[in-house]
Amino acid sequence: MPEQPVTREQRRAAGKAARARAPREAHRAFDPAPGRDPVELLLGQARSRVPELVPIRHGRMLVSPFTFYRGAALPMAADLATTPTSGLRVQLCGDAHLSNFGAFASPERRLVFDVNDFDETLPGPFEWDVKRLAASLAVAGRDNDFSAKERRRVILAGVGAYRTALREFADMPLLDVWYAHLNVDDVMRQLRSQLTKKRAEKAEKALAKARTRDSMQAVSKLTTTVDGRQRIVSDPPLIVPVEEVFTGVQADALYAQLTELLTGYVGTLRSDRRHLVRQFALVQMARKVVGVGSVGSRAWILLLDAAGGQEPLFLQAKEAQASVLADFCGRSEFADEGLRVVAGQHLIQAASDIFLGWQPSTGPDGVERHFYVRQLRDWKFSFPIELFLPQGMALYAGQCGWTLARAHARSGDRVALAAYLGKSDAFDTAIADFAETYADQNERDHAAFAAAVTAGRVEARSGL
Repeated sequence: MPEQPVTREQRRAAGKAARARAPREAHRAFDPAPGRDPVELLLGQARSRVPELVPIRHGRMLVSPFTFYRGAALPMAADLATTPTSGLRVQLCGDAHLSNFGAFASPERRLVFDVNDFDETLPGPFEWDVKRLAASLAVAGRDNDFSAKERRRVILAGVGAYRTALREFADMPLLDVWYAHLNVDDVMRQLRSQLTKKRAEKAEKALAKARTRDSMQAVSKLTTTVDGRQRIVSDPPLIVPVEEVFTGVQADALYAQLTELLTGYVGTLRSDRRHLVRQFALVQMARKVVGVGSVGSRAWILLLDAAGGQEPLFLQAKEAQASVLADFCGRSEFADEGLRVVAGQHLIQAASDIFLGWQPSTGPDGVERHFYVRQLRDWKFSFPIELFLPQGMALYAGQCGWTLARAHARSGDRVALAAYLGKSDAFDTAIADFAETYADQNERDHAAFAAAVTAGRVEARSGL
């Protein structure tokens, strides 16, 4: 609790004073630091990952400038550290590109729209999330062959929605800000009018399919029956049962590790959820390759079951390493990186997975690593970016901007932020200029990355 009340007038004054540190127009600036080497940063990041999986990550990043951007959160964090900062801090998503927003089931079994990736979450300057989102809109717009004018409208829609939403949140009671959320049906209703009939039908089918993505569906897709028991199907290198990753004693040691991890993880849950999870027993586990930027970090899918094989539950235990922002924003207040991810997610999301928890674990190699645990699938859905026409992407960008504003309003001083942003579009246009400049840089970085692959400096494995 604050030692003394801070009035709204004082908070507004603080927001306007931040314009002296970083004028809103200054956010358009980006000057690459001399000697910057994004390829070396990515290679350094790979050293803490599973060696045989790193080429898959590189192969996925190589596909296009947009997939490269998705994996290049660290180089952008280093770049953002050289740009003007307002000093107004929030809980950052840390990797707020447009594909890290999407739908999932709330505990009340409603499909909600929110930020859905928190591996890099950390307190930091609010504008870093906005710039990461805006630049992703420019990069994705280029991938979709939008013109420069079309891309600018998309970016301004996203940043404008962020600014106007924050001003609305500044005037709302605090509890109303915390209760605010986006219903996916409302999002789809707006997007439908901006998609062609064929594309709208495809999106509707994908959304309907999302409502079937749960543990039962995962079991039907990821497992088979062997001697009357469910076993995870091997699909190397993307899904590999632990018995194939490690043999004999090593596999036994890893099972012991993961069993210990599960036991400790349950203790991080709310009491009613501890009671629920304790009714499940571990059946099998497998290593799974996930995402783009996350590839190479240790991720395990855990098949559990209750009621004698009739009620499966798939959990995912994912390694949490230090945020890419840590060297630029300061280390986390949490010594456990898994707790960092979970605490950030709870602060940012309107509703979180009921199974979300964390636990450190020491592996057979004697190294302690931090993990967070969640459901593998629970109606999770990402909007197909490649289907968007310019107007549809502009509407989607607006939803992402609103969602990001709500996250920042929850974790930061929404009154000061709104005062800093102001009523004009000065901030919006500056960020739009930055986004296009950074999209140019991203293309150069992608080309440099491809050249490093060709030269043998970077090993990449395509098609996975």
